[in-house]
Amino acid sequence: TMLTREENNQLRYTIALVAEFAQKFNLQDRQAFNYIKRFKGLEYLNNFYDILHTLYFEEVIEALTIICKRNGGQLTYK
Repeated sequence: TMLTREENNQLRYTIALVAEFAQKFNLQDRQAFNYIKRFKGLEYLNNFYDILHTLYFEEVIEALTIICKRNGGQLTYK
């Protein structure tokens, strides 16, 4: 099935954000994705995409780091 334009935008946004997160924490993209998924960051991104995509990546990465930490993640935003 084809993605809607909105779903495609959300997917592209998530991929770009994961890549930025990986860079921020010196991880491989796959490691970053697995970390974000494991500690409920993906859920957060999906649930609040409509708001998050209007913010700067830095702000979203900081929020994502906090969400993941609350759910057992170890990374700290600096």
